[in-house]
Amino acid sequence: MSGVQQARRAGEPHLADLGLSGPEHRDGDASPRTFPDGGTWRIEIPSVEGPEAVVTVLAESQRLDVPVHRISQGSGIWMLTDAEIAEMVEACAAHDVELCLFTGPRATWDIGAGTRTAAGGTGPRALGHAGLAGCVEDAVRACELGVRCLLVADEGVLWTLHRMRCNSALPADTTFKLSALIGPVNPAAVAVYERLGADSVNVPSDLTVQHLTEIRRASWVPLDLYVETPDDLGGYVRMYEAAEIIRRGAPAYLKCGLAKAPGIYPAGLHLRDTVLTTARERVRRGRLLMDLLARHGAGDGLSPIGARLPGELRRFPADEAPE
Repeated sequence: MSGVQQARRAGEPHLADLGLSGPEHRDGDASPRTFPDGGTWRIEIPSVEGPEAVVTVLAESQRLDVPVHRISQGSGIWMLTDAEIAEMVEACAAHDVELCLFTGPRATWDIGAGTRTAAGGTGPRALGHAGLAGCVEDAVRACELGVRCLLVADEGVLWTLHRMRCNSALPADTTFKLSALIGPVNPAAVAVYERLGADSVNVPSDLTVQHLTEIRRASWVPLDLYVETPDDLGGYVRMYEAAEIIRRGAPAYLKCGLAKAPGIYPAGLHLRDTVLTTARERVRRGRLLMDLLARHGAGDGLSPIGARLPGELRRFPADEAPE
């Protein structure tokens, strides 16, 4: 039986009184899976760029009583000093929050011209051996500084880091999050990323709830989904669908992005005010999300603070090297 509770539909019972009731939930649509702690959803605050932004998010989450499970960064590990990474790790550890940093470089910031074409070329993937090597260097460095969650935007990088995790070149408790920049859009693709080593997969935010049901039937991996999406990923605001997203897609990380906000990658002192104000507002969006779910009777199922592992997942054999 699913661990996802039945939620009240928005506008009910008033619409029912007018003969305009929504369609009934079908038992077969509900996800049968949960996180290993029994929770069905967690909260992630993305685009938290640097130690000052981390401190801002943590302080705001306490002020607004928003339980944050994961803080993620988008500019990249190579855009942070060792001291900055250590400060971010220490701050998150003090609040029992997972810190996820982006590996790089990625082709959208490289010299390859294909990413500047209308077709987008290779997208954000790692370009050539140098790109792959840079991502590996980032991963090793971050883990040595205490980071235990890495954000990845390339299939080859994911598979390489997973094999490194299997042979103890990276800590066994390191988790890999697949970026929204290459998010898969069908059940077979999500299942492949799970088997390549992903511990959570950021699917695009324009997938329907039926798509989430289809994905969940094919894959065990936790799904990440923006309930409010940055403009460069579509600008969608789907808070009213959050209860159904949880019901269909659990276990899931709900990401509080921010539409109509300036781009901040790669961040730095020149964007300090924007980085901090948008970080604060993302936490406020988390409060709005929690309030909405509570009103609809769907607030239960939140993982306890400090929960970070994905549970049992299926993998390709990682001990075979190419000839």
